[in-house]
Amino acid sequence: EEFSKAYIQDRDVALLDLINFYIQCSGCQGMVTAEMFQSLCNSDIMQKMTETFDEDNGDYPLIKPGPYWKKFKANFCEFTAVLIQQCQYSILYDSYLMDTVISLLTGLADSRVRAFRHTSTLAAVKLLTALVRVNLNLDISKCNAQRLYQVEKNRISVKRTNQRLDQLERKRKEYEQKPLEIENMMNAIFKGTFLQRYRDVIPEIRAICIEEIGSWMKMYPDAFLNDSYLKYIGWMLYDKQPEVRLKCLLGLQGIYDRKELVSRMDLFTSRFKDRIVSMTLDKDHEVAVQAMKLLMLMNCEDALSSEDCETLFQFVYTTYRPLAVAAGEFLYKRLLSYQGTEEEVPPKRRGKFGANTCYIRKLITFFLESELHKHVTYLVDSLWDWAGSLLKDWECMTTLLLETAEEEALSDAQESALIEIILVTIREAAEGHPPVGRGAAKKMLSAKEKKIQLEDCTKITEHFIVVLPQLLAKYSADAEKVANLLQIPQYYDLDVYSTGRLEKHVDALLSVVKGIVAKHSDMDVLEACSRMYYVLCNEELAIHRTVDLARTQLIDELVDKLNELLDDSWHEVCVTGNMYFYLQMILPALQCTYFALLWQLASVVERPSSKAFMILCDLLMIVSHQSSRDDEALGVLPSACLQSKMLLFIQDHVFTEEKEEIKGQEKESYKLNDLHRRRSLLAVYCKLIVFTVVEMSAAAEIYKHYMKTYNDFGDIIKETLSRTRHNNKIQSARTLILCLQQLFQKHTETHGSTNCMDSSFTNIKELARRFSLTFGWDQVKSRESVAMIHKEGIEFAFQGAAGVEGKCLPPNLNFLLIISEFSNKLLKPDKRLRYVEKRASLLLGGGVPTLEKLSRRHR
Repeated sequence: EEFSKAYIQDRDVALLDLINFYIQCSGCQGMVTAEMFQSLCNSDIMQKMTETFDEDNGDYPLIKPGPYWKKFKANFCEFTAVLIQQCQYSILYDSYLMDTVISLLTGLADSRVRAFRHTSTLAAVKLLTALVRVNLNLDISKCNAQRLYQVEKNRISVKRTNQRLDQLERKRKEYEQKPLEIENMMNAIFKGTFLQRYRDVIPEIRAICIEEIGSWMKMYPDAFLNDSYLKYIGWMLYDKQPEVRLKCLLGLQGIYDRKELVSRMDLFTSRFKDRIVSMTLDKDHEVAVQAMKLLMLMNCEDALSSEDCETLFQFVYTTYRPLAVAAGEFLYKRLLSYQGTEEEVPPKRRGKFGANTCYIRKLITFFLESELHKHVTYLVDSLWDWAGSLLKDWECMTTLLLETAEEEALSDAQESALIEIILVTIREAAEGHPPVGRGAAKKMLSAKEKKIQLEDCTKITEHFIVVLPQLLAKYSADAEKVANLLQIPQYYDLDVYSTGRLEKHVDALLSVVKGIVAKHSDMDVLEACSRMYYVLCNEELAIHRTVDLARTQLIDELVDKLNELLDDSWHEVCVTGNMYFYLQMILPALQCTYFALLWQLASVVERPSSKAFMILCDLLMIVSHQSSRDDEALGVLPSACLQSKMLLFIQDHVFTEEKEEIKGQEKESYKLNDLHRRRSLLAVYCKLIVFTVVEMSAAAEIYKHYMKTYNDFGDIIKETLSRTRHNNKIQSARTLILCLQQLFQKHTETHGSTNCMDSSFTNIKELARRFSLTFGWDQVKSRESVAMIHKEGIEFAFQGAAGVEGKCLPPNLNFLLIISEFSNKLLKPDKRLRYVEKRASLLLGGGVPTLEKLSRRHR
């Protein structure tokens, strides 16, 4: 509005401001003067500005990093749009403003200076976009004017007024004329800027041009969505820079997403479809993903052949997850989702599970025909976001496996493939993260995702507890199928056995597995059986005893059978002297012994260090306080070396939380157990401090963690502080001041002695305040301790001040701020500065007679 008013008052001055605005936004420090504007032509002005531009810098606003310059670019683009919007009803058509601006921008866009080209190209194409909006508004106004004119013209002659009709006629002709002027401006910008810059050597400039022409096609398809303009996007699909290719694809997505525009794309599709299909192999991942998404939109109009689709389907096996998920969406929409009503699905395939039976069969067929049988994990992960409900329909899948009717039954290969799919879908649902090779580290699940994960685990458990024994019984002779099926129990929510009252199904499972162990010698099958027993033998489960008994009986039977067979085998070996037979028996026997010993060792050495430490503490309590006949203590105290090691152990095992990968519901249980263990370790060590088995100064290391670990150990530390103070008030107070001194020294090493605004210094002050609160309200009782804390603190505050002769402050002077937290516990007679001033005079050579002056100087 300000520009419009200024332009109406003096158009040359206003235009001069606008010209300088665009030039300075390019990073040029030069100014176009009124004299230059009046006397020189545009090319001469551009030459002058080029001479003043510092090209050696190479930096200008549009390419500068950071949020400020990002906002600048957005505001720069918005300015051009708002300028045209404000002028569209007045000065836009005066044949001076737009001619001057367009001439300026096309001239700058032709400059050899990159900054001028980049900035003016952006301004020019945004100007054209704004003009397109104006033209669209004019079309609406033109239609409205035409309608009003016809209404007025058709009125009966008695009511019709010629004046009103003439007015509408002039308005109608005005709206017919204005679009012609706007189109002339648009053509001037397109020819003068776009055609010159869409193949600029700078990829950012090319990207700007392609992005905007895509916008024009969507906004004003009647003018721009034709082959004359589409060819520029098609050509730039071959650009060397991924940024430009990406803009082409995004622009085309906006067009193909609108069904009313797709009919105009026939020639473009036939010419450039193959190029777009090949771009799914682009070296830039984002370009490949967007190409896949564009092809999905093109497929909605049946633009892709079956060969094209088969090529695109294979991308579900790629390692780059976003591309694989996009391909999974394409596969799902093309193959696994039915667009019609369910009644149109063949009746035989509908049944209880609707169309899912048909889709699962299609998925199996696709998997087998792709001949990538080791990559079913990738296939499932690609489809997970789109076909989750289908892939979690385990009831439908197991029904297909247990199908008895010959015409509906699956082939052997199909059964193997479906069992693999079942196992992978269960794993994906239970673990909640992509497979190895897709994506980075395991992602943190949100509360909603965790809830879905728990619900899926419960669903898996409730269904397969009942069905798995039937599947194992049916496929007990097939090693590959059995090995996969036996992996399912490790993903159970095993508490469901008891909460769902499903213990009766355990016996059926154990009976089938026992038969499988007796039947198979395949290592994969036997290992899967072992892992299943290991999972179900968890001591915390209600079914633990039943499974453990079955496992023990199985081992006993196998050992008895082995002993029976060994008698005949050893006789044969001795007769034949077959050394290979020796190896066949001895190597597995040694391996079995090795693993058996490891398991026994694991049960013995579980958390050995913690148990050993607690035993050591108890032993030290006994031998240091056990009385002999003459009622004297034995006095066996730990050495300084042992005390140091014990303190290090507490720091490592109590105040450093162990990080272990725990899944699902076990995580909370593990945290509680671990906290109980660490509390026990701290309590037994603090007992040694209280009973003076170890030096009381060791408590200083414990007190440092008082605030940070207050929720977990605050009660233990507080009780230790209270007991030690009861035993020896002065020594307990010395421990507190030692703790604060050590923390302060650590702070000064990290942040410097004068920095008292840092959070670490604030934390030390807060800790001192907490310590002061432990003295309670009885100041007489705590007088001696508090006075000692102040004396020790003042001594520490003036350490290192000797010999400075008043030239600098003591390095620990800020420590006075920390001990001031105890000052409210002093009795009134003790609240004097005499001791502080005495220490200051002694250490600073009389240069600081009073604490008041010292504090003022410090401030």
